[in-house]
Amino acid sequence: MPIASRLRQYLDEQHAEYEVVEHRRTSSSMESAQASHIPPERLAKAVLLDTDDNFLLAVVPSDHRIQLAELRSELGAKPRLAREQEIGLIFSDCEAGAIPALGSGYGVPTIVDDDMENAPDVYFEAGDHVSLIHMDRAEFCRLTQHAQHGRFSERWSEAD
Repeated sequence: MPIASRLRQYLDEQHAEYEVVEHRRTSSSMESAQASHIPPERLAKAVLLDTDDNFLLAVVPSDHRIQLAELRSELGAKPRLAREQEIGLIFSDCEAGAIPALGSGYGVPTIVDDDMENAPDVYFEAGDHVSLIHMDRAEFCRLTQHAQHGRFSERWSEAD
């Protein structure tokens, strides 16, 4: 599957500088990082949340998990994870579980965890389970400059 059509359109409209990195089919962001031989903290994982007002795309490093209580502090309300059907409606050109980390390309407000800004470059799902978008940190920051930022995740391990 090529890059999701709405994602490609958004990247083109923004004159974004990026490359596509292909890898074997995976089923999680951590597997994608391993398959692509990239540090997991450089792979942005996107999670669609439902707030009282709207949907919100939360972006964290793939080796982190979202702390909903911390998001409550950032947002003033505790969001819930969006249902598969809701995700499918918004990200209709993407495979389930392969949401790109650029909510603005889909009309979804975004919040980016501060830990994403430590990576020298960023990778994220291209809308399928076999390719990633890769760009340098400055370009990712440019594309997410209107997103809310905060600290709402923690690193996890498979032992947790």
